[in-house]
Amino acid sequence: MKICFFNRSYWPDQAATGQLLAELAEDLVSRYHTDVTVVAGRALNASRAETGTRRTLVSREQHRGVDIRRANGTTLRPGRFVARASNYVSYFGAATAASFGVGRPDVVVSLTDPPIVGLTALWTARRTGARFVFLCEDIFPEVATLLEDFQNRAVNAALDRINRHLLRSADGIVALGDRMRRRLVEEKGADPARVHVIHNWADCDAIVPGPKDNAFSREHGLADRFVLMHSGNVGLSQNLDVLIEAADRLRSKERLTVAIIGDGSKRRPLEAMTAARGLTNVRFLPYQPKALLHDSFAAADAFLVSLKAGIEGFIVPSKVYGILAAGRPYIAATDPASEPAQIARNAPSVVLAGTPRKDREVLVHRNRRGNGVRLAVRNSVHDAVDEIDHADLRHKPAAFGIELHELAAAHRDQKPRSVLWCSWPIGHPAPDRTPSGCLA
Repeated sequence: MKICFFNRSYWPDQAATGQLLAELAEDLVSRYHTDVTVVAGRALNASRAETGTRRTLVSREQHRGVDIRRANGTTLRPGRFVARASNYVSYFGAATAASFGVGRPDVVVSLTDPPIVGLTALWTARRTGARFVFLCEDIFPEVATLLEDFQNRAVNAALDRINRHLLRSADGIVALGDRMRRRLVEEKGADPARVHVIHNWADCDAIVPGPKDNAFSREHGLADRFVLMHSGNVGLSQNLDVLIEAADRLRSKERLTVAIIGDGSKRRPLEAMTAARGLTNVRFLPYQPKALLHDSFAAADAFLVSLKAGIEGFIVPSKVYGILAAGRPYIAATDPASEPAQIARNAPSVVLAGTPRKDREVLVHRNRRGNGVRLAVRNSVHDAVDEIDHADLRHKPAAFGIELHELAAAHRDQKPRSVLWCSWPIGHPAPDRTPSGCLA
C-alpha cells in the first residue's frame, strides 16, 4: 500500500495539524509497513536549526521512514493576510511541482492547509489512478470569514466552489466530529455514505498526568501559581480576547497566572492588548517541543478551550484530547454542539462556560482545597481518556479510507484497482486475516 498526503504543516512544524499528521504517517510506516509520502511545506513553527535552508523549489527528506517532498514556499510570519496568502499560494505552486515525483500511490489524501491544496491532491489522484480522500481539518469558506484584515466575497465564493468540488469528487471524506459531519452533509451537500467520523487523538504514552512542580513550571515561575492555560494555535478562531479580559478583571487574584503558549496571527495583538492594560498576570510562551509537552501541560491547573460563536463544526479543536491525557480540567467556552462541549457533558471535571454559577464555584473550591483533591480531579479526567480510547479516540484509526475499495462503475470506464483498507486503530497489531471491518 502506498499513500501520499498533501498538507503544508508537517514535521518539524509544531502546529497541531502537522504533529498529528506526522504521528499518523510514522505509525503507518512503522506498524503497517505502508509506503508513505508527504508533500509538505517549510515549517513555520520550529527552531532555526530544524527548518534548514531552502535551496530548490522542491527538496527531498527522509524522517522515520516517511518520504518527505518539501515544497519550498515562503515562510512569512502569518500575522497579516498578505503573508498568509503568500505562504499558501507559494506552497500550492511548489506542491504541484512536487506531485510529479510521488510515483503511483494507491491513495492520495488531502488535508486543508491550505484550502486550495486539495485541487493538486485531486489532480494527482486522477492522474495516477489513485483514490482520493478529503480529510477536513477545517471547512471553507466559513473559516476564512474569521479573517479580520481581509474580506472578499469573490474569494469566499471561490473557496466555497473549491470545497464543494472536492467533496463531490472525493472517494472518501473524513470529518473530525459528528457536528462537522452534519455541516458537510446538510450544508455542503456531501454524500453521507462517503463521510466518516474519525476523531483526533492524543498520544497517551507521551502525555500522562504529572506533577505540577517540574522543570518547565520552575523555569517559568509557574510552580507556585494557579495557572489557567491555553496551549496551541493563537489564531482567529479561538476567541482568546476573553482570556485577557478575564485576567484584567482578576487582577486582585495574586496567585493567578494566565499562560498563553503557542503562536499565530493573534499573538501580537493579544500581547499589545496585555501591555496596554498593564497586566502582569498574563504570560506568553512559544510553542513547546513535543518532548516537553508532558511538563508544560502538567504546569496547568486548568485549561481554556474556546471557539468563536457560530463556527463549531467548521473547526474542531484537537487540543482537548491532550488536555484529557494530561489529566487536567478544562473550561469549554464553545457552542454546546461542539466536540469539546459534548465531551465535557460526560467528564466530571470539565466545566461548560455558561453553566450555573454554583457549578462553576464547585470547580473553584476543588482547586482551592489542595493537591489531594486536584489529583483526584486529574485522575478522573484521565479515566475519561481511557473510556474515549475504547471509542478509538486515543489514536488515529487507519480507517479514513474505508470507502476506497472501488469507485462507482458509472464514473469509470474500467474496473478500478482493488484497495484493502481497514478500520483497526493504529497502535494495535494487524490481524492475520482480513477482518470484517475491511473492504477489498
